[in-house]
Amino acid sequence: MKSSQHGTLRGEAPWRQGVPAKAKARRKPPPRGRAPKKPKRKRRGWGIFKFLFVGATLGALTLSMMIAYYASGLPPTDQLFGVKGTPAITVLDAEGRVIATRGAGVGHIVPVAEMSPYLPEAVMAIEDRRFYDHFGLDLWGMTRALFANVEAGRVVQGGSTITQQLAKNLFLTPERTFERKMEEALLAIWLEMKYSKDEILTLYLNRVYFGAGTYGVEAASRRYFDKSARELTLKEAAILAGLLKAPSRFAPTKDAEAAEDRAQVVLAAMEESGFITARERKEADKTKPSLMAVRSSPGAEYFADWVLEQVPGFIGGPPEGDIVVETTLDLAMQQAAETAVTNALTEKGVKLKIGQGAFVAMTIDGAVRAMVGGRSYGESQFNRAVQAKRPPGSAFKPFVFLAALEAGYTPESLVLDAPIKLKNWNPGNYKHKYEGEVTLTRALSRSLNSVAIRLIVDVGPKNAAAVAKRLGVLSPLMAQPALALGTSEVNLLELTSAYAPFANGGLAAMPHGILRIRSREGETLYERQGSGPMEAVAPVYAAEMTYMMRETVLAGTAKRARLADRDAAGKTGTGQAFRDAWFVGFTRDMIAGVWVGNDDNSAMKDVTGGSVPAEIWAAFMGAVSKKTEAGPLIALEQAPSTAVASGAGWTEEPGSGEGASEPGAPEGGGYAELVPDDGAPMDVPLTADQEELGQMLNEMFGEDGEIARSSREGRSPARPAAYAPR
Repeated sequence: MKSSQHGTLRGEAPWRQGVPAKAKARRKPPPRGRAPKKPKRKRRGWGIFKFLFVGATLGALTLSMMIAYYASGLPPTDQLFGVKGTPAITVLDAEGRVIATRGAGVGHIVPVAEMSPYLPEAVMAIEDRRFYDHFGLDLWGMTRALFANVEAGRVVQGGSTITQQLAKNLFLTPERTFERKMEEALLAIWLEMKYSKDEILTLYLNRVYFGAGTYGVEAASRRYFDKSARELTLKEAAILAGLLKAPSRFAPTKDAEAAEDRAQVVLAAMEESGFITARERKEADKTKPSLMAVRSSPGAEYFADWVLEQVPGFIGGPPEGDIVVETTLDLAMQQAAETAVTNALTEKGVKLKIGQGAFVAMTIDGAVRAMVGGRSYGESQFNRAVQAKRPPGSAFKPFVFLAALEAGYTPESLVLDAPIKLKNWNPGNYKHKYEGEVTLTRALSRSLNSVAIRLIVDVGPKNAAAVAKRLGVLSPLMAQPALALGTSEVNLLELTSAYAPFANGGLAAMPHGILRIRSREGETLYERQGSGPMEAVAPVYAAEMTYMMRETVLAGTAKRARLADRDAAGKTGTGQAFRDAWFVGFTRDMIAGVWVGNDDNSAMKDVTGGSVPAEIWAAFMGAVSKKTEAGPLIALEQAPSTAVASGAGWTEEPGSGEGASEPGAPEGGGYAELVPDDGAPMDVPLTADQEELGQMLNEMFGEDGEIARSSREGRSPARPAAYAPR
């Protein structure tokens, strides 16, 4: 046989081509009668199967180890169902309207079987329609979301299941990383292995955030609709389910239109998923849920902060569950106060360099009805009505004049208004104008500094400080002659409440804002009882002080506070270099105090207490006139003004108004050199109530000075040394 052109014998098998001749010779022929063996072929299918089996086994083992690793650090089941957040605190005004909420607002656990059936259905329709069909990860949903996002070029759908969202809420941070998504997926599988579907849905719905500081369906249901999650209607359930995407944006209390639009999306999803019929959806569209009334006055947050600081002291510690605080605030009055302050600062703030204002209004027994701590709570939560202490200026003078009345003066007593010198201190009147001999009434109404200094020197700085403390000024006071001009710092709340005994006829009044504290279930944890009326000032002196402060409004420095339909009384105050301006005044049943100034203590532009503060006060009183009582001032109701002014019929032995001339006063005028002393003894001894009140305040707040007093038995009243001859 001839070879081919490539040197291969014709007919020779290709696999034998190229085999050396010696190798061919060594091969043994197959035995006779037996066919030659065919070469074994490898079973490739079996190898692939073994590879996949080993890979799957290793993957399952790795996955199990990872799940076990994460599961080892998870809390036990009972902790997941039992953990509660910060108790929710709801603050109500005097008429039961919500003015503020605090705390996380975690309601009691409500099993999914006890909820309104519409609620879990609404959540599943909009968040995870295949919840009862997947094992924690919805592969079909993830694929669908992936294609939708790629097609849109941005994230328009999420593939996370309810179980994954629960895993994230329970154990993970909100960061978006591949590692966190892996952890979320693993934890979701673990949760599905650990709990039933109903338990997972219960955990999710009782922990997810629904906005307005609420966590869980029970807290959210009560916050928005004032009912349990067991009682929700279809429309209400759709609104809550719609909050899950963006709680702050779709909150019905913030944007009712956006909440309604979102609820329509949820209802459409419920119909598409088969949870409701077209007829049920149509009926739900017609309904408009009644939202729980929420605060409509942002400034009420200042008041809420003030009362909530007191809650632990009233109930014996921090609240252990959700509570409701019923307060004295009147929302309508609060809005009127905010409007008065805001309008004044808007109209005159820039021109007169006024940066801030504060306001407090209360009844004559101390129930706070309105509180403004600044021009904007959103910009500054510092409460200038309670936390800021500033010199009150001449608004402190009523306490000095009251001390003088208790020492024997009357409103018609004459005192010299002239330049005065105390060692190296030369206090002067506003604009350095002097009137000579004036009555106490005119001296107070015109806010004459020299008279106030003479009075405090005569009665004693310690006595004046003790009088102020007895009426409710609890800040430390420097018992010095300068105290007459309001140099010791006080806050607006205590100064305003200290005017209450003038307004109510002499009774002490502690400022208060809490009436009752109860649990969400209605159990009373605290209820204000009151300690009963306690006399802080004798009625005679309350009437005389009211008479003099009424003249301040009618013809003195507070004329801008005059009201057209009712009597008013009060006192202005202006700080050094116009850094502070005050007005505190009262009507028959309402007291209000105003302060304006700047946080950096910079000077305003010639702003006195009789200007902007008095105007704010009058604007508020006019706005709330229909909610308050018109009529004569209570302290003057029982006596004619003339009798009060002269003191006739009010004291056992009233002073005659005649006295020695100023000690050390030169005949030709000039400075009267006075030497401060502890003051003359008080003409009228304190009553048992006044003594008890003074002792109580000393025990509570420390003793700033003793109240000097002496018995009137067996002698005529002491004649004040500062009397000027008639």
